Amino acid sequence: MIKNYFKIAFRNLWRHRVFSLINILGLTVGMTACFLIFLYVRFELSYDKFHSKGDRIYRIVCDIKTPTETMHPGGPSWAVGPHLMGGFPQVEAAVRTTDDELLVRKGNVKFQEKNSLWADSSFFQVFDFKLIKGNPKTALNEPLSIVFSESAVKKYFGDKDPIGQTVLLTGDGFTAKITGVMKDIPENSMIKADMIVSMNTLTRKLNPGLDDQWGNYGNRTYVLLRPGANAAAFEKQIPAFLEKMNGTEMKQLNMYPTLILEKFKDAYLRSDRNDSNSGSIKNVYIFSIIAVFILLIACFNFINLTTARSAERAKEVGIRKVVGAGKQQLTRQFIGESVLICMIAFILTIAVAALLLPSFNQLAGKTLSRGVFDNMNFIGILFLASIGIGVLAGIYPALVLSSFKPVTVLKGRFTTGTKGILLRKGLVISQFTISITLIIATIIVYLQMNFMRNQDLGFNKDQMMVINSNGDPARDAFMHAVSSLPNVKSVSMSSSVPGGGNMGAYSKIQNVKGDMQIANLDLYFVDFDYLKQFDIKMAAGRSFSRDFMTDTTHAMILNEAAVKMFGYRSPMDAVGRDFNQWGREGKIIGVMKDFHFKSLQEVIKPLSMRIEPNGCSLISIKVSGNNLPGTISSIENKWNTLIPARPFSYFFLDEYFDKQYKSEQRFGKLFLNFAILAIIISCLGLLGLASYSTMQRTREIGIRKVLGASVGNIVNLLSKDFLRLVGIAVIIASPIAYFSMHKWLLDFAYRIPISWWIFVTAAVTATLIAIITVSFQAIKAAVSNPVKSLRTE
Repeated sequence: MIKNYFKIAFRNLWRHRVFSLINILGLTVGMTACFLIFLYVRFELSYDKFHSKGDRIYRIVCDIKTPTETMHPGGPSWAVGPHLMGGFPQVEAAVRTTDDELLVRKGNVKFQEKNSLWADSSFFQVFDFKLIKGNPKTALNEPLSIVFSESAVKKYFGDKDPIGQTVLLTGDGFTAKITGVMKDIPENSMIKADMIVSMNTLTRKLNPGLDDQWGNYGNRTYVLLRPGANAAAFEKQIPAFLEKMNGTEMKQLNMYPTLILEKFKDAYLRSDRNDSNSGSIKNVYIFSIIAVFILLIACFNFINLTTARSAERAKEVGIRKVVGAGKQQLTRQFIGESVLICMIAFILTIAVAALLLPSFNQLAGKTLSRGVFDNMNFIGILFLASIGIGVLAGIYPALVLSSFKPVTVLKGRFTTGTKGILLRKGLVISQFTISITLIIATIIVYLQMNFMRNQDLGFNKDQMMVINSNGDPARDAFMHAVSSLPNVKSVSMSSSVPGGGNMGAYSKIQNVKGDMQIANLDLYFVDFDYLKQFDIKMAAGRSFSRDFMTDTTHAMILNEAAVKMFGYRSPMDAVGRDFNQWGREGKIIGVMKDFHFKSLQEVIKPLSMRIEPNGCSLISIKVSGNNLPGTISSIENKWNTLIPARPFSYFFLDEYFDKQYKSEQRFGKLFLNFAILAIIISCLGLLGLASYSTMQRTREIGIRKVLGASVGNIVNLLSKDFLRLVGIAVIIASPIAYFSMHKWLLDFAYRIPISWWIFVTAAVTATLIAIITVSFQAIKAAVSNPVKSLRTE
């Protein structure tokens, strides 16, 4: 019996191979997209979940309230971590970390390690980063101790045992001893490090007294609470603790910090204090919804075509019932055939996903999975879902066809009825509603990404090569040597460049009332040529000049945002006013026009600039586009001659600035690809229904052609019903897309308006897709010989 079922099933698949191919292809594409999106979503949700004490680890973030603003320095002051341990019994451990780029040397091997980290001795007690060699309790206890990752060990020592060996941290002029080797930190970790230097090196050797600096902010501080400790109650006790430890200084400076606990395991997706490398829970939700939508569209197609074609099987069922087939046998057969198609699609899904996985990893910018079969749990879920889809698609025609009277069918009076037609129309509207929503969303995502790439930033970032000298004594000699190269237009130095991090400085600025107003200003240390080189325009006053000796010590330039914060209506009104920044006093000599020194996701903040050569480590070189490889080679030669102890490393500012949008660009690419897949699946379904509709009306088309109907008349006849359904889908999809994308755009400080033409474009696109898809079959039917059509009937 089962063998006979399979024979019939495969015979039907082959007889109606076009419809079978559409069904299998649609389901395969849908399930493959769903599988890949699952890998992305699962990976994003897995960040920092591997720590065994994760439920008790909290990250401390900080807000600082001043009379004019609330600042977000990220982490608390350096003194908070050490004093929490002695001040609260519910704190089991506290650890501070701060990122760095250390120059590491071992013999002739040297690298500027971008993933360097300073960390307290409790680091390996709080986090589950496994040490292969060394004692996790003592590895970071002593000053000048350093822990390498496996990758770092291979880079500097090859296969030799590094424990007890030393490396030279040239940038800071000290020798560190390797006390541990840790496994490479997993990719799904917010903490990234190839080497970890003991914090005691910083607090005891390089900056004694740092543990008691309550006004120095910005490190990352984590606390491990004891089992059963109430995090909310602990957080409520912190204000009194800060008042006790630092109340006098807070009042003097008029700066009041608030410490907030964030669950560490949720910080990657849910915190608003992360950088551009962090994730977004909104994106996870969006892609999860897209996965469901794509799978629904594929299922709708399958159910639509299966129910539409059910009438063709009526005579077969009638004959089989006459010769003794029972209702349950017929039901099992139809459901079995439907499940068989889904199983074929499932097998193809696994194969296609395996082929696409390397490319998808590259598109996502992460190794989401090394192989399809690393995800057996989801493969099992997908297998069960395939069976469920098959049963769902097959149960309706199975129950309807197996329940009618064979006499009625054999007389040719069987139809699927009004309910079947309404079901198919409802499914077509649903899938096109989803597709049109995705078309609108894709247009808005593309326009926002394009807006961010092409927005006037207020400075020139083109052909700007940046090298970090790390304060090397030969910096000035190198700049002088480079400035004489033929394709170098200009050279300047600074502490920061747009798109990178910068300092925040406690400042007192004379406001419009004449009072010295306290504020924490973003600060760039620059040289005399910085503003000119970056083409930053002045709104009032003058730029820094070598003609004024006081500019090196007693001059400041503010941006327009800062001037507004201090109450001035005109930039010119701020020129000549007093400032006191970190104890340095002087006059505001000019106001520069606002420029985007951070991402377009943030509003332009108040910014100050001062001349301070000792604070400048970044060398910016404006180069010509002519013979760029040759120019870079010439600059490298000068570097190797004058600064041989450091490896030559550089970046171009336009690429560096655009890295801030890496997450958004990746989101846009993924969104576009999956939206296109959804539209393709919808077209496959529409093509199948159009083919079936045309086939069902073969006789009618033949009669109409005999009576004089043109090709246009026939195409219009077959297309209008589908276009009416697409029109309804446009009406439903437009408000859904508007409200969804309006909410998405709120994450950007500078964003595009959602214009009416976007919805018109989406409607026209959907209509054209429907017309092209339906017309393919309609024209084919319209140009066929009516004699053959009528003879067929």
